[in-house]
Amino acid sequence: MKKLFILSPGRETTVPERWTAGPGESLSVCIIVLPGVSADLPLTVDLTGEGADVRLAGVYACGGAEQVRFTVRMNHHSAHTTSKQLFNGIAGGTARAEFYGKVTVDPDAQQIEAYQENHNVLLSESATVQTRPQLEIYADDVKCSHGATIGRLDEGERFYMQSRGIPEKEAKTLQMISFLSPVLEYVEDSEREEVAALLEEAVRQLA
Repeated sequence: MKKLFILSPGRETTVPERWTAGPGESLSVCIIVLPGVSADLPLTVDLTGEGADVRLAGVYACGGAEQVRFTVRMNHHSAHTTSKQLFNGIAGGTARAEFYGKVTVDPDAQQIEAYQENHNVLLSESATVQTRPQLEIYADDVKCSHGATIGRLDEGERFYMQSRGIPEKEAKTLQMISFLSPVLEYVEDSEREEVAALLEEAVRQLA
């Protein structure tokens, strides 16, 4: 099962705070937060049966004074379960973005795999990002990792594109599209083109 939630100005969207994946179930959730939206998004996912597989992704593009916070708790309660998280965000203006993620593995949840990534790009000196991925593991036969980055768009890469005749603003736009595009793999094929167009429109507002 794949679920897509798009938060945009003037569009009311409620994202459920708790999800469960039982034995053999697959769950993929993608949340898109577009410019002009402030949101506090607490998400708890419980993997309660062997073979449960969860994919959780998010994009946030903030260019004004938005405040966006993701608080994710991924709980592996059963053995032979897998989870993968990818959250990519861009913050400009005076926006503030926060990502707090915690993966918990119960003592009996052996032979699980859990991966958590959060990557951020700052577009201005006034924008702020806080990120804190965590692992809490009580089993000894697991594959788990987490990582977080906060940086700026690569000036060398942009200079290369400009040297090939691409205007600076367009080069910056292409960089941001490339940065956000990995999240598209969490979206249904039938919805991917629409979401890609929304993300392009969003980053063009920020460029």
